[in-house]
Amino acid sequence: MFLENSRNKSTKKGWIEVICGSMFSGKTEELIRRLKRAQFARQKVEIFKPAVDTRYDETEVVSHDSNAIQSTPVPNSSNILILADDVDVVGIDEAQFFDMGLVDVCNQLANSGIRVIIAGLDMDYLGKPFGPIPNLLATAEYVTKVHAICMRCGELANHSHRFSEEDSLVALGEKDSYEPLCRACYKKALVHHMKDKPSTKEEP
Repeated sequence: MFLENSRNKSTKKGWIEVICGSMFSGKTEELIRRLKRAQFARQKVEIFKPAVDTRYDETEVVSHDSNAIQSTPVPNSSNILILADDVDVVGIDEAQFFDMGLVDVCNQLANSGIRVIIAGLDMDYLGKPFGPIPNLLATAEYVTKVHAICMRCGELANHSHRFSEEDSLVALGEKDSYEPLCRACYKKALVHHMKDKPSTKEEP
């Protein structure tokens, strides 16, 4: 589908690809695979990630199975437009952590003839659409939804269940805080979590 070596600079056309799914589903691995293929085809590639994500490395994009590629951490989406100069391909990892301006940034890049490849969580730990990802899905030419394996029943998983007590929307973590679950197991996990959660109601 994605022919990296077929780009003709005189008729350069841009588009947006989104790779989404739950945690541990292989989003970053697929992003790195596509970017390395573009590099192999001698295309100019720039990769960005949110500066807040330093779980594995300060500057590299690293998948859960330790595959890595050099990237530029940026504090907000507007920096991407400034830094993505004279390139063929732009890769963006952990896109859910960026501001909503990322949607306009990606469309501007694509409109200028750049291939934009985005990876990110489509839902947060509450099962709600996460950050700019839903709008990016709506405007992308190509969408790939990848799945993890449910840690409780072995079916395909599309939810990222947080079992730590952290309740902020953005909470960086790995297997010590999250597990991929299918719809049914996620629903059961939420019920148990609410039962186990201490009540905040004051005693009379």
